[in-house]
Amino acid sequence: MPGNTVDIVWSQRVATHTVRDRFTHVTSSRRARRLTHIQYPPPAIIGLHMNIADIAVSEYVEVDVDDRLATVRSLFERENLKGVVVTEDDEYAGVVGEKQLLRSRMEDDTKVAAVVTPAPSVARTEDVRETARLLVEGDVKVAPVYEGDALYGVITVDQILEAVLDSLDAITIDQIATTDVIGINEKDSIGRAINRLRENGISRLPVLDDDGTLAGVVTTSDIVEFVIRDDDRQGSGDRAGDVDRMLDIPVYDIMSSPVVSASADETAAAAVSRMFENDISGLIVTPDDVDSVAGMITKTDVLRALTFTEQESLDVQITNVDLLDQISREHIVESIENVADKYAEMRVVHAHVRFHQHKEKLRGTPLLQCQIRLRTDRGQVAGTGEGYGADHAFHVALDKLERNVLEMKGIEADEEYRGQLLRKLGEL
Repeated sequence: MPGNTVDIVWSQRVATHTVRDRFTHVTSSRRARRLTHIQYPPPAIIGLHMNIADIAVSEYVEVDVDDRLATVRSLFERENLKGVVVTEDDEYAGVVGEKQLLRSRMEDDTKVAAVVTPAPSVARTEDVRETARLLVEGDVKVAPVYEGDALYGVITVDQILEAVLDSLDAITIDQIATTDVIGINEKDSIGRAINRLRENGISRLPVLDDDGTLAGVVTTSDIVEFVIRDDDRQGSGDRAGDVDRMLDIPVYDIMSSPVVSASADETAAAAVSRMFENDISGLIVTPDDVDSVAGMITKTDVLRALTFTEQESLDVQITNVDLLDQISREHIVESIENVADKYAEMRVVHAHVRFHQHKEKLRGTPLLQCQIRLRTDRGQVAGTGEGYGADHAFHVALDKLERNVLEMKGIEADEEYRGQLLRKLGEL
């Protein structure tokens, strides 16, 4: 709504706001962008080489491509699902998750085929580390498990994390949490929240009040539940069939509060246990006794950490690899390695490249967003860009990434110079 919109981005423990309209404009400082020095990679996780057959389940919810979306929506609400397996003529066709339901404003009579998305298949003999990689790169919460050519069952993010929970105390939240967090104001609309979730490929948004205080959190699940809730549920009333009006409702009305949070020095095991206890998929990382945002940790962040290795070669994950057209995985890896090699004093231990497709096209080529995030022994650094086709989008993001690396080095150089100056002054 005019006069009440706010764009909020946090980076590395200091909240910075880019605020429009009637709010005060505040730009990020060098201190806000400074990267924390932490040790990478995290210690190796015990048990990652266990056979996926030990944790996959043969019982799962299945729907047909010709079923109605209303059926799927009711299943998600009734069964508290993260995803369902979709079949066509009794053959595996893909999955439908919360993200697909959120992205869809289609009528209940629409067939499931319209929102089904492919998911990587997993062999029963696969290990946990590779399965975690497949789920992260596929950007899915559930994947089919095969025994030969036959569909055996499914594997979910929760099942993997439960299997390795006892070993996750080897990792701290500070090592794997996302530090540049996208948020929203409590007066902003649900429609604005949906757009922000879509544009950034994320599942949750911290909600701030006008004073910048953490007021709650809104998630994909919150929005899906609100949209598909029963007509007779208290408070729904005449909103039930009025999608446009529903999208104009302020985030405050559906956000979760108080926020379930964590501190940076806690273990990943403690974070995952808290997520399980509260039936949520992520936690806001907050400074001690301060209602502000220092970062975000999700189940996907923990899952991604399972793929980290001690190997010397750069570990690169690519989410939504199916969007690669005129560019190869090998080129992406080589390009990121070239950036890393320019700055030998900065050791890059993991890279995550995420592609996201917009609806816009140019001569049949879709507009893509590419996000590149490096985890280094000096903290995190990222770059984002857009372009028509994966090749264009990736190189725009790569240029931005390199500029941000240079900026990081400049900040560190400034700090080093400042320290030298102070030491000289102290000697006078």
